[in-house]
Amino acid sequence: MSSAAGAWDRLVDRRNPNRGDARREALLQAFDELLRERSLEEINVAEISRRAGVTRSAFYFYFESKALAVMALMQDLYDAAGDANELLVKAEGDSAERIRTAITMLFDSVDTSPHTYRALLEARSSSATVRKMWDAGRADFAGVIAGMIETERAAGRASEGPDAASVAAVLLDLNDHALERHSLGSGPPREQHIDALAFIWLRTIYGAGVERRESTA
Repeated sequence: MSSAAGAWDRLVDRRNPNRGDARREALLQAFDELLRERSLEEINVAEISRRAGVTRSAFYFYFESKALAVMALMQDLYDAAGDANELLVKAEGDSAERIRTAITMLFDSVDTSPHTYRALLEARSSSATVRKMWDAGRADFAGVIAGMIETERAAGRASEGPDAASVAAVLLDLNDHALERHSLGSGPPREQHIDALAFIWLRTIYGAGVERRESTA
């Protein structure tokens, strides 16, 4: 288990997480199956426990609520976001390709389990704890992106502009909104959505002349 995965699990699990725990895995699998059939609001803890073949108290042994259990199911999305950030922060190679690849990774993670992402949207709107966790994670990612922008500006590769932290926060807001619309089946087709986001990220950070600068580098 990566250190990031361990930190995420400690946020959502009541107990010291152990991914080899058969009861925990059975609960998450049962929850995932139910979310493919119905919305988060329509599912109750008793159903999850019954399908997993464990007692209702076993669910609460691991998770404070079904909203927090959704966050446990979102581990792959969290990992994908971390990998995308790492790719951006390395700032190696062609900027346009790097940014597009990072955004594509996020869309891929949602497409792998759109039902789970839709459950996350429900949990985030109904649970103050989930919103707080989500905002904390977003703040961490925004800080990393802001640091990358500042480094690129100092090296003369990125354009000067507004406060880097504010720029990073707004760009992540765009990503969140795009992923939400995509998971709900609205907005532009997937590739057009990725193209537009990548264009906005690239021009915002590196300026309108980035394509020309990189083609002559």
